[in-house]
Amino acid sequence: MTRRSKIAAALLITAMSVTACTTNPETGEKRISKAAIGGVGGALGGYLLGDLIGGKRDRTEKIVGAGIGAVAGAGVGYYMDQQEKKLRQQTAGTGVEVVRDGDQLVLDMPSEVTFATGSANLSPEFRTTLDKVGATLTEYEKTYVDVMGHTDSVGTDAFNQTLSEQRASTVADYLAGRGVQRARLATKGYGESQPKASNTTEEGRAQNRRVEIRLVPVTAS
Repeated sequence: MTRRSKIAAALLITAMSVTACTTNPETGEKRISKAAIGGVGGALGGYLLGDLIGGKRDRTEKIVGAGIGAVAGAGVGYYMDQQEKKLRQQTAGTGVEVVRDGDQLVLDMPSEVTFATGSANLSPEFRTTLDKVGATLTEYEKTYVDVMGHTDSVGTDAFNQTLSEQRASTVADYLAGRGVQRARLATKGYGESQPKASNTTEEGRAQNRRVEIRLVPVTAS
């Protein structure tokens, strides 16, 4: 993809993201619009559309092998509601955004609270937040945990791809060290390929330098 194409794609995503989320005025809960997901799904690579990193069959086999149970169909919504509530409480005021889409949760962690520019070393302040997140993930263990790294467009494609992979692995390793079972964790780096804002401004680039944690319930089916 050429630099001009990257900029055009980023601008398109930025424009569409204005209508991508709706907020419940009573709870403050943000949800992804299904229509918006359909519009930007190709650019986002499907990570909000239910595709598990590594494939659901292989991940489920590891989950079962680790002795982790599943959530019964009727209880999935309640299970994720309780997990969402606790995560929102623990991340309030930290800069981490919790987004709900159906029975999935995504924690969007921007660079200003995670990593210094060009680094895969966790900032000291972020460790406290991750400790709380890790405690909740350990309590609510019946979820797959996808950790996804992203960068802005500054630097070469190869450097950004490697950096995004390193950042995702750093977060996953930290969570594993806090008791989250390895069988639940999978990582992937997307480099600069999935911007959520325009890379033509510093504000947009800051939004694109991020790590996301996606939580998907393990169900009996």
